[in-house]
Amino acid sequence: MRLWHQALITKLPRQQLLGQHREVCALRGNGWGKKHATVDYVFTHSPYRLFQFHQLVMAEMHRRGYHPDERWLNANYRGTSCVAYQKLTPVLLTDPIYPEHDADYLATCLANLQAKGIQIDLK
Repeated sequence: MRLWHQALITKLPRQQLLGQHREVCALRGNGWGKKHATVDYVFTHSPYRLFQFHQLVMAEMHRRGYHPDERWLNANYRGTSCVAYQKLTPVLLTDPIYPEHDADYLATCLANLQAKGIQIDLK
């Protein structure tokens, strides 16, 4: 499980983009707070940041003609098997959304994709 650097969202191949959606859904739902080495930093921030990140993923899905469940567009929604937030407090949108998504993290993500045979040109 990994959140790709947000600069890669629009460049991800179909499989990785749809996989990212599934993983973010899991993290927003019952996966919230469950230890996982590569995404533990997510839990040190408001869940609203994960919602903001998910919005990027879903926007790209829409742009490509996919139809994610519209309920995920509600920040309080956490999936069918998890109780929704009463009212998740919005946080200021920053760029990047997660400060951990720095140049080193981008390089790590690119290397991970390259190891899978995926070359992404950010130019």
